[in-house]
Amino acid sequence: MNSKRKGSAGERELCALLQQAGLAHRNDQMYTGGVDNPDVSFQVGGQTFHVECKRTEKLSLYEAYEQAEHDANGHAVPVVMHRRSRKPWLCVMRLEDWLKLVGGRTDV
Repeated sequence: MNSKRKGSAGERELCALLQQAGLAHRNDQMYTGGVDNPDVSFQVGGQTFHVECKRTEKLSLYEAYEQAEHDANGHAVPVVMHRRSRKPWLCVMRLEDWLKLVGGRTDV
């Protein structure tokens, strides 16, 4: 499978998992990515999350996060979700954003 097809399949897979959890909503421009157009998005507690989906064997984590941060354009919380072949999905976000999500103290 080529990398573009693998990436698109990963976005569909992740979106389906988030939809099953009652989080993600599909939109007309799904799977195109870019500024203010995430690979996948969802809302929790009125906060929008901009997901950069990476379905690859090797990941440059900070590059992926910086892409999510740039594309979120200050309008959403940037998140990277990544999966290797035959491995579970992982979710990466700033600790400060995660603490806000779970209701923890953010002054740490």
